[in-house]
Amino acid sequence: MPPNDSNRNRLLSDSPDGTVSNVASNSTNHTIDTALTSAFWKNDWSNVQKSLSSLRSSLASFPSSPLRIMRVSQLDADLLDFELFDMLKEQLWLSFSLFNPQFKQTFEPELLAILQLIMYRLSIYESGASYGAQLQNLKYRNERQHWGGLQSTAKDSPLTKFQKFVYGALTIGGQYMWMRVNRLVTAQGWGELSEDNPRKVFWKILQKVENVYKSLSLLNFLIFLYDGKYRTLIDRILSMRLVYTRRIMNRQVSFEFLNRQLVWHAFTEFLLFLMPLINLRKLKNILKRKFLPEAYSKSHTLDFLPTHICAICHENQSASNASISSVVTVDSSKIHNPYETNCGHIYCYFCIKTKLIQEDGTWQCLRCGDEVKEITRVLEKLVDENDNDEEENDSIRKNKGKHPEK
Repeated sequence: MPPNDSNRNRLLSDSPDGTVSNVASNSTNHTIDTALTSAFWKNDWSNVQKSLSSLRSSLASFPSSPLRIMRVSQLDADLLDFELFDMLKEQLWLSFSLFNPQFKQTFEPELLAILQLIMYRLSIYESGASYGAQLQNLKYRNERQHWGGLQSTAKDSPLTKFQKFVYGALTIGGQYMWMRVNRLVTAQGWGELSEDNPRKVFWKILQKVENVYKSLSLLNFLIFLYDGKYRTLIDRILSMRLVYTRRIMNRQVSFEFLNRQLVWHAFTEFLLFLMPLINLRKLKNILKRKFLPEAYSKSHTLDFLPTHICAICHENQSASNASISSVVTVDSSKIHNPYETNCGHIYCYFCIKTKLIQEDGTWQCLRCGDEVKEITRVLEKLVDENDNDEEENDSIRKNKGKHPEK
């Protein structure tokens, strides 16, 4: 029961100096006001709880604006995670190669699983976001709590322990088991057994499971490109969606720099697509014949080489041995399976045919500089060794008749 005015006057009279400090008076007034206020709204608050609960449950059925997360940010987060894991893996392999390389080859799946488990424990399990996602201002949330009108709420529901456990078991344990089984099947050659062998049947089942998983992953990626919700198939199964950690945040990337990078990237992709379609050797020879004088081309020929030396072999060996300062041997440049060009010079069949195929049927001879368009086989006359021996014996007998021994 709050004190009335008589009680307050009694407290004043009981004080030693007949006064009370302003602090005690203010605290008493505050206690009285708090008691009166709490008694005022407490009943009304309890009365509206039922209505508020029904209102919250009905929010999920109301349409709301969809939450848009940039797809490129989600893919960049995955790429950053992969590059970070690859850097740590390279350092781990380097350390094992210095001490025991065989240990790394034998226990590679176990080492990768331990490294993935450490990264998962320090990132997704503790903060709900991987290192790449944190760099992209992203985190995982439990999408099952954000259906319907709760999709764009300001407060995100964190992941449950079940989601974290299953995610780690599928991403780490599943990959480890798959690597171990594939190693066992490949080492024992189950795919080469007979069709009625149970191990061959198990190998076929593994191949089908892998194909089904790849097909579902591709389908999930196409759906992700459309709605931008679940980046991987495991994320979709567990309803784990990447959302922004801070909704209101300015991008730090300059659009001018971004546009320049996109232009150069598209230009390099176009060059990589165009280069295999251009015959650079033929283009080089055409430019040389067009812009260089004929006297210059003929002055740089290899006509000084002996006739039994292939000029193409000599040129290739000279170019390859120039970097190591090696001497070109004559025996390694001899003509094998000779073919004669329309200009009258002889080359190896493999060398001259390769040049004609590379330059679409026309090639500039290395000995005279003329265009080579046709080649014919050179038929060599084979002499039997017995015939040679008989000719030598005949010559010896003739010489004996002319110069008898004394």
